[in-house]
Amino acid sequence: MKIGIVCYPTYGGSGVVATELGIGLADRGHEVHFITYRRPARLTHFHENLFFHEVSGEDYPLFEYAPYDTALASKLVDVVKFENLDLLHVHYAIPHAAVAYMAKKILLTEGRYVPVVTTLHGTDITLVGMNKAFAPVVTFSINKSDGVTAVSESLRQQTLDQFKIDQEIKVIHNFIDFSRFKRINKDHFKKAIAPNGERILAHVSNFRKVKRIEDVIHVFKHVYEEVPSKLLLIGDGPERRNLEELCRKIGLCHEVRFLGKQDAVEELLSISDLFLMPSASESFGLAALEAMACEVPVISSNIGGLPEVNIHGETGFLSDVGDVEDMAKNAIKILKDPELLKKFRKNALAQAERFDIAAILPQYEDYYEQVIAKAMYVKTGVD
Repeated sequence: MKIGIVCYPTYGGSGVVATELGIGLADRGHEVHFITYRRPARLTHFHENLFFHEVSGEDYPLFEYAPYDTALASKLVDVVKFENLDLLHVHYAIPHAAVAYMAKKILLTEGRYVPVVTTLHGTDITLVGMNKAFAPVVTFSINKSDGVTAVSESLRQQTLDQFKIDQEIKVIHNFIDFSRFKRINKDHFKKAIAPNGERILAHVSNFRKVKRIEDVIHVFKHVYEEVPSKLLLIGDGPERRNLEELCRKIGLCHEVRFLGKQDAVEELLSISDLFLMPSASESFGLAALEAMACEVPVISSNIGGLPEVNIHGETGFLSDVGDVEDMAKNAIKILKDPELLKKFRKNALAQAERFDIAAILPQYEDYYEQVIAKAMYVKTGVD
C-alpha cells in the first residue's frame, strides 16, 4: 500500500506513535509518505520506503497568521495525486481530519477518491473537543472519516459519550518497539547518578499542568524520607520553572535532576526502579508503557486509558488523581521489598509485550484494507 501520514512532528505521544507506525509499515514493505510542517522528531534515518513532504506556510500581508490549514490541504491534494496514494491516515481530528476532508472533496472534483482514516489520541477529544467553538468541527470530521480508530477503550467511550458519532470507532492500542525499548546494562551510568545505591525514580512528559508533575515531586519527597533515592525529571515544558522553584522550596534540589528532552530515553529508563505518572488525563499512557518495556514498575493515577496499561497490584499501582499519600505508600512498598520489585519488573515486561509493535501493525494493515475495500464502492461526488 501507499500510505500518507499526517501528524504533529513533535515529541508528544501522537507524533511519536504516528512516526513509529510509519517506520514499522515501511519495514513491512509499504510506501509511507509523511506530510507535515517539519520532519517528525523520530524520523531520523533514511529508509527506501519512507518519504517526507514539508508543508510550507506562506505569509500573507492580509493574515495575522499563515493559513496552515489551507497549505496542508493543498499539499495533501498534491501528494495524493502525484504519489498515487491509496489512503491517508491522519492523527488528531483537529485540524488534520478536517483538512483531509477538504482535500478529499477537492480530489473528488477531479474524479479521485482517497479514503481517510482518523486516529484519535486524546487531546483532540478531552481538551480541544470540549471547547464549544471546536466541537462541531470535531464531530463532523470524525463522522466524515472513512475509518476511525482510538488508542484506548477509554478514549473510544469518552468520544461516544461527548459527541454525536455515527461512525464505528475501532480500538487499536498504542504500541512499543522492543528493538529500542528494552532494559540494557547501564550500571556505570546508574552509579554516576546514584553512587551509594539509591533507588532511582523517573518521570517523562512535556511538563504541562495536566501531567501534575508537582505530585511527582511530592510523592518523591515522601519516598525520600524513607528510602534513599534520586528523581529524574525527563522532558521540558511550561511548568519547568515552577517545578524547579518547588524543589528549592522543599530542599530537594540535590536529589532531583532536570534532564530536559532526551533522545535516548530508554537508557534512562534502564537505570530506573520506578516510574511515576500521576496525570489528570491520559488517553493511553505511552510513557508508562515505554517504562514497562524497560522493566520498570509504574505508580500512576487511575484515569483514562492508564488502567488498560498499568495493572493494579501486578505491574504497579493505581491511585486517584491527586492522592499523593497513596501513591507514595505504594511506591515505598515496592522499593523497600527487593523481591516484590523483582516480581513487578517481570510483570511489567510481560504486560508491555502485549503491546509489541509486531502485534499491533497487522491490526492497522487489516483495517486499512477494510477501509480501502469499502471506499471502492463509493461513487465520485458522494459525501
